[in-house]
Amino acid sequence: MIALALRVALLLLLVSAGQARAETLPLPANLVGAATESGEALLIESEAREAYFPLVQNFVTQKTQSFCGVASMVMVLNAAGVPAPDVPEYRPYRTFTQDNLLDAKTDAVVQRSTILMQGMTLDQLGGVLATQPLTVTVTHAEDTSLDAFRSAARKHLATPGQFVIVNYLRKSIRQELGGHISPLAAYDADSDRFLILDVARYKYPPVWVTAADLFAAMNTPDADNGNRTRGYVLVSKPPSP
Repeated sequence: MIALALRVALLLLLVSAGQARAETLPLPANLVGAATESGEALLIESEAREAYFPLVQNFVTQKTQSFCGVASMVMVLNAAGVPAPDVPEYRPYRTFTQDNLLDAKTDAVVQRSTILMQGMTLDQLGGVLATQPLTVTVTHAEDTSLDAFRSAARKHLATPGQFVIVNYLRKSIRQELGGHISPLAAYDADSDRFLILDVARYKYPPVWVTAADLFAAMNTPDADNGNRTRGYVLVSKPPSP
């Protein structure tokens, strides 16, 4: 039953993204597509996947090529159940969208015009998330280690209400080409792989990547962030009072 539920969830992810038959770029041999037989097996066998279902239920494709951070935050905020803004076309229902997440508070962190032109850095990602009622921890790869990242991310992915967003260099995992942001959804210990729910669904599908390759891709300098390395953001929903 668990295996069937996970397969159904994977199908819903592909369909909800509107990309079930997308002509995405071919994957390099070091990555495992989530929708392949091997990718499905990794999900079924993974022990740290509490983030998977809430993220899949709230999956969005980034609306512009610079909105990977915005799309990732929208997924996490909705998955965490953070009180959302009003959406006129959905009234009386409320939800975060890529159109209503950014506001005057987030402009104090990074201007909307900047995001539209070049996206956002790891620190800006953490700063925007911190405007919401969440516990947010930003870690640059240069300030930690592969083992520490693996341990922290694995713990978060195994705990309800906790999420991980990664900022990495695509080229480092043999994709095309620059910096990118997406949430993690699961971890499989036997293969030592994390599942990236890539929000650029017009370009690449969700993939399983080894922890070592992902950490190396995060441990790359970002010229837009003072040449500090990329890294990851741990997000936790505060406990109920």
